[in-house]
Amino acid sequence: QVQLVESGGGLVQAGGSLRLSCAASGRTDSSYVMGWFRQAPGKEREFVAATKWSGGSTYYGDSVKGRFTISRDNAKNTVYLQMNSLKPEDTAVYYCAAQASPWGRVWYGWHEYEYWGQGTQVAVSS
Repeated sequence: QVQLVESGGGLVQAGGSLRLSCAASGRTDSSYVMGWFRQAPGKEREFVAATKWSGGSTYYGDSVKGRFTISRDNAKNTVYLQMNSLKPEDTAVYYCAAQASPWGRVWYGWHEYEYWGQGTQVAVSS
């Protein structure tokens, strides 16, 4: 079992920044892929970013490339999502997700992740 707890959401003006945190506990190891997704009202859950606990490459959705950065702190078992140049269309509930990946594969579909946090609301005003 893996437990994920997000924090750091809030209300920010367009052009501003926020940093989300996802604290992981339980059965996580270097084989896990950690992802961030978001879901706006009436829309499907959307891939935002992903990284591996073991390090290496990072992956981003097209709508956030160049503005968001995913990172991890293995010592703290925490994954971060730094969000810069925020836009009103970034408004959504942001979720942290985890999936075991023994062969290092990274997934982009929300349905491919087994473990989820409770979500944190991000609202960007224009």
